[in-house]
Amino acid sequence: MNMDSDLQIAGDILEVPHLLQPERAHPETVADFAGLARSIADDRAQWAPYVEYDATTRWYHRLRTGPGYEVWLLSWVPGQGSGLHDHGVSSGVLTVLEGELTERTEQGARALTPGSQRVFAPGYVHEVLNDSLEPAVSLHVYFPGLTEMPMHESLQAQCSPEPSGAAVV
Repeated sequence: MNMDSDLQIAGDILEVPHLLQPERAHPETVADFAGLARSIADDRAQWAPYVEYDATTRWYHRLRTGPGYEVWLLSWVPGQGSGLHDHGVSSGVLTVLEGELTERTEQGARALTPGSQRVFAPGYVHEVLNDSLEPAVSLHVYFPGLTEMPMHESLQAQCSPEPSGAAVV
């Protein structure tokens, strides 16, 4: 025990229950939602039996709902993507379970590998796609539950300068 410290705990801290936070039945904070996604990702039995692949469209399955949130499982075959979109008023956590996905934003592209998590706020514009040669699976937690997914113009159109008529010398 370090005797140089002015702060010392006497006795068992667990014997002071009024100092402990009560366990919550459902997530309430961004950290809670990221933790929920991580705990589901770590328990393959919770999601693996539901994975399916569809060559014509991204496949999805709602795994769980709670007060004010939803948990979705998505699968992506090579070449499938979401298109550029946001999630309306919903915040979210995206966690890659298997394979590799690419997230594109106006800041550039980012490879997302198993265990990668992205947390985003309402209005965050991105595109997620599987540009690898193997299928991928991801988990998405939305809070509040997803009610809209507005689509946006392509990133190239957003980043292209308007023709000004001025010559570049």
